[in-house]
Amino acid sequence: MQTLLLTGPGGAGTSTVAAATARRLTADGARCVLLTTRAPDLPGLADAVRVDVVSAQPALEQLWARHADALAAAAPVVTVPPAASVVPVPGVLELAVVAALAGHARAGDVDAVVLDAGPLPAATALLALPGALRWWLARAAPPQLRVLATLRAAASSDRPGIAAGLLASAGGLEQLLDDAPLADAARTAVHLVVRPERDAAARVEETATALGVLGQHVASVTVSRVLPGGPGEWWAARTAVQAEALRRVGEVAGVVRQVAESAAAPASVEDLDALDAAVPDAAAPPAGGTASRPVDGGWVLDVRLPFARTGGVELTRWADDLVVTAAGVRRSLPLDALLRRCTVAGGQLTSPGTAAATLEVRFVPDPEQWPAGLLEAQGSRS
Repeated sequence: MQTLLLTGPGGAGTSTVAAATARRLTADGARCVLLTTRAPDLPGLADAVRVDVVSAQPALEQLWARHADALAAAAPVVTVPPAASVVPVPGVLELAVVAALAGHARAGDVDAVVLDAGPLPAATALLALPGALRWWLARAAPPQLRVLATLRAAASSDRPGIAAGLLASAGGLEQLLDDAPLADAARTAVHLVVRPERDAAARVEETATALGVLGQHVASVTVSRVLPGGPGEWWAARTAVQAEALRRVGEVAGVVRQVAESAAAPASVEDLDALDAAVPDAAAPPAGGTASRPVDGGWVLDVRLPFARTGGVELTRWADDLVVTAAGVRRSLPLDALLRRCTVAGGQLTSPGTAAATLEVRFVPDPEQWPAGLLEAQGSRS
């Protein structure tokens, strides 16, 4: 199952482009679903395209009803409210979207999901959610605690206990994250929709940097609501701004699709087809990504951060994680077994401000964690 995630600044026409993409894929014979948090208001679209509308409240009620009995059994002194009385908390909608994606992936009922992810902040939060939840789960329920809870539950199977119930829920949440493809750049492509305005290129660059932190990339850029030329000074000035925006976005993104502004919003599926607004349905991840390579005296971990600039990247090491912050987004990257036995010797941003910008983090062996013979052998090979 492939996921095409569409996002952009508010008012850029993301929902229209998402609907057009789902319509095109369906017309081409693909089993496609349009996944959205707002019911489309285009007449006839639900007859031409399969639409899955995700809402926070129903999703929370279903989840609560599924686990309320287990929670009540694990904590008999706590009065568990019914599903109809549960109040949603921030983040439930994003989790509901992840659950919907996981459900389609498990069912195998679609070839492609077109995800209308809303404005850029919401889409970024959605893409960051799997990694953030895994980080918190690892802190709250580390492997050692899970082993102890399993042994305790086996010794007293008649009393599951609160800890065992919570740890079981954590395992279920991790399975949900495993089934949803958001963290896999090979299965989820992010398509950006922007308007032809002065800050369009800057929006594309900032989004590319944020996606780089999350291990993703911009698969395509669509400039929508492109106005035709017209007479008079106002049209001349507006056309000049638009032309400059298109030029700069083209420099940043390469091939850019354009969708013309229409006099009115599409009023039918035929109007939607006439816009020719569908994005490409496949985009292979760029070469590179996050990978380590040997250098003299150690290794270098390369983290691609397109268009990141000097002074705009923060780097810290905490336990077995490397924490990277850029463009307002933070991600904790678990280090592999090799780099965990090393210390961070420094980092530098190469090709800053360009599509090739890469954070190079240098690691050197930690003598306290390397057997002397192995460390000497490593030094001789270097």
